[in-house]
Amino acid sequence: MTMKDIFEFADEIGPAKIVHISEPAVGLKAIVVIDNVATGPAIGGTRMAPDVSVEECVGLARAMTFKNAAASLPHGGAKSVILGNPAMPRSDKEVLIRAFACAIRDLTEYIPGPDMGTNETAMAWIRDEIGRAVGLPRELGGIPLDEIGATGFGLAIAAEVAEEFSGVKLRGATLAVQGFGAVGRHAAHYLAKKGTKLIAASDTKGAVFDANGLDIDELVKLKAEGKSVRELKGAKAIDADDLIGVECDIWLPAARPDVLREDNVDRLKARLVLQGANIPATAEAEKRMHARGILSVPDFIANAGGVITAAVEYHGGTERAAFDAIAEKIAANTRAVLEMAKTKHALPRDAAVELASSRVRRAMQLRRWHRA
Repeated sequence: MTMKDIFEFADEIGPAKIVHISEPAVGLKAIVVIDNVATGPAIGGTRMAPDVSVEECVGLARAMTFKNAAASLPHGGAKSVILGNPAMPRSDKEVLIRAFACAIRDLTEYIPGPDMGTNETAMAWIRDEIGRAVGLPRELGGIPLDEIGATGFGLAIAAEVAEEFSGVKLRGATLAVQGFGAVGRHAAHYLAKKGTKLIAASDTKGAVFDANGLDIDELVKLKAEGKSVRELKGAKAIDADDLIGVECDIWLPAARPDVLREDNVDRLKARLVLQGANIPATAEAEKRMHARGILSVPDFIANAGGVITAAVEYHGGTERAAFDAIAEKIAANTRAVLEMAKTKHALPRDAAVELASSRVRRAMQLRRWHRA
């Protein structure tokens, strides 16, 4: 990537820093993007995947800026990505994670947290090296995000608010989850408590469908055993790409960015999209969903449960306080965004960006080096 490419990413909000990390001795290649710290030190997950890019990291960091601002957290936004297979042996992974931690020691305005390919144990390694991380194990005073399902809980709260705007009533609604992992499984669990039926789910190896409903506990058990959802007995195995065409009330992307695009979004047969993943839809896909009357609740509004919990943990709060904060903040922000979108006849994402960016800009005006 050239300097010209990097500057093309920049706007008045950020990114403040793009840092490339290389440690050939251990095979470490990583990228850190600190987008904006006007509201405080940036919190953002550390993702591990073999095909991550600067572009993806920049987009994810901006999503974190908006997510933290929308939730009125005293933190800015950042993201980091480590190039590697998250399924590598634990010993190899620990070496990479600890090397990464040492490399970001002086980036004190960045507080890493768990993301795709990393977990509470990885955050414990980072904290052990540099003294800062969120999403820690309970044994270290953390509120383990994956264990309690903070993001999934928040998605269920957003869905509840969206009922009156989408016409989708959760009790009796059908759900498809794209990416049945840490976020997707907990979202399915919390939505099931509200009467929603999971009928389709996917992972990187395929997908499974049953109009009568899938057994969430059995799916969780399969994933814990390292198996694919496709191995669920009594359900129909389908290609992962076909999940988008499953007829359902709610479609929940909970994996990688840009899974909904201009070339496939018209296959979508849902009325409500809950964005569990970060930036799961392209701008063109957002417009097509809006034109078709599909309500799409933006990622940094609906899936903020994890970072809200991380902020509560960082400031010494309890698990109960985290759940209360998630319920309050996500409900208020979802309603504010959907009401603004309805009043202005705007895309929900445009309304969400307006809400979040206005808070960031107000914070920037209070900084020493701000120029109007």
